[in-house]
Amino acid sequence: MTFFFSIGGDGTILKSINYIQDLNIPILGINTGRLGFLATIQKEEIKKSISSILQKKYEISERTVLCIETSPKSEEIGETNYALNEIAVSRKNTTSMITVETWLNDKYLTSYWADGLIVSTPTGSTGYSLSCGGPVIVPDTKALVITPIAPHNLNARPLVIKDDTKISLKVSGREDFFLVSMDSRIATLSNDTKINIKIAPFTISMVEIEKDSFLGTLRKKLLWGEDKRN
Repeated sequence: MTFFFSIGGDGTILKSINYIQDLNIPILGINTGRLGFLATIQKEEIKKSISSILQKKYEISERTVLCIETSPKSEEIGETNYALNEIAVSRKNTTSMITVETWLNDKYLTSYWADGLIVSTPTGSTGYSLSCGGPVIVPDTKALVITPIAPHNLNARPLVIKDDTKISLKVSGREDFFLVSMDSRIATLSNDTKINIKIAPFTISMVEIEKDSFLGTLRKKLLWGEDKRN
């Protein structure tokens, strides 16, 4: 089997999905960065991990990918319109909050008065969404989460939805432009832009060595269970 070696941190893996897309090549993440939640293999463990792979002591974890489409089309986004973690809209050049009108499958949900809004995959649930109060979602769950960023309507809470839902967003505010981020990539869009977010027609395969399960990574990286009573 062919593997794609990503050497760096989680950001390197997030960038690599635009090269792999639907080629169905599993990503093997070697962490030379800091936390390394996606890139779970430490550089000191490379030889041991390669040996485990040669002995087929690994699993493939299929990860949902998000796709964004805009109307009118944005040249800044272009063909790199995919995200493994999350797609987020946020304010630009202002300290004032923005309003994000939100529809699910063309049915009106609500208008978020906030600094922005995050649409996250299960993979991204341990990233930006988590820091904004979103839930942790196990990677193979068929779900997405919508998480507001510093909402002014205090009853707004993260919302878990089916992953085949089309999410439509319309932003308004005191400024004429706002930011949209696709993992580590950022584009500027005008307020007359309509955004549609849905899952991509392909998944990204992540290589997991047997000892590096998602639950084990939660305990190790996010310090779950670090209680003296355990």
